Amino acid sequence: MNYIEYDFTVSPTEMGAEILMAELAEVGFDSFEDTPTGIKAYIPKDSWNEHILQDIYLLSNPEFTISYQITEIEQVNWNEEWEKNFSPIVVEDLCTVRANFHPVPNTRYDIVITPKMSFGTGHHETTYMMLQQLLPLSLEGTKVLDMGCGTGILAIMAALRGARDITAIDIDPWCVENATENVQQNDCSFITIKEGDVSLIAGEQYNLILANINRNILLSDIPAYTQALLPQGLLLVSGFYVEDLPAIKEKCQEVGLTYLSHIERNRWVSAKFQRLS
Repeated sequence: MNYIEYDFTVSPTEMGAEILMAELAEVGFDSFEDTPTGIKAYIPKDSWNEHILQDIYLLSNPEFTISYQITEIEQVNWNEEWEKNFSPIVVEDLCTVRANFHPVPNTRYDIVITPKMSFGTGHHETTYMMLQQLLPLSLEGTKVLDMGCGTGILAIMAALRGARDITAIDIDPWCVENATENVQQNDCSFITIKEGDVSLIAGEQYNLILANINRNILLSDIPAYTQALLPQGLLLVSGFYVEDLPAIKEKCQEVGLTYLSHIERNRWVSAKFQRLS
């Protein structure tokens, strides 16, 4: 699947770039890169249309000067960029995420990822925080769902924490292919990878649901996650900004989930909720 890249020049840069990212995330942009003059924002081509920016208020705000260029990015370009720039990361001194050409680390957990076009190497704040959330959880004997799995990294981390009944779902066939390769590479072939959306979990029940997606999809799918959670089950979510947390909390409260805690990293948030009964 190709992506559409918007290269925004923003003035004043720092404040404008932060506001612009938040607005773009609400209309479907799912990854961002800081630049000296603004940001680059990416959206899957099949989620894009030529009017995608019409509701972006900042573009008509006279206090900011914004221009942009649009480019379609092919899969091979993402692969080449990853191979040039991917370096290992270490989460809480316990888990290393690396490529197969990096040396074996001394940390307790070692995850080998070849991300290709898929989101989820641990470098982005949201994936990093989801790994942080998983590290203290004992998951032996639990049933786990990784929704919007990308590379499969969170499903693999759940396996390292003891889970053996794990399903990972993504709507993108490229992610499904990539996640399948990664779970095999990490000797987690018992993880079931499926292509599809939240409708696949109807009638299923889980002890833990992981959803690192984006604000709009979370708000739409939280009711389905709640129906699929067992009593005392946990929902861990990320993919949204600090200013979006009240809306996520409100939706969870509406469907009977209890807010437990959240963590922040560079304005991104990962939050934990529980179905008490």
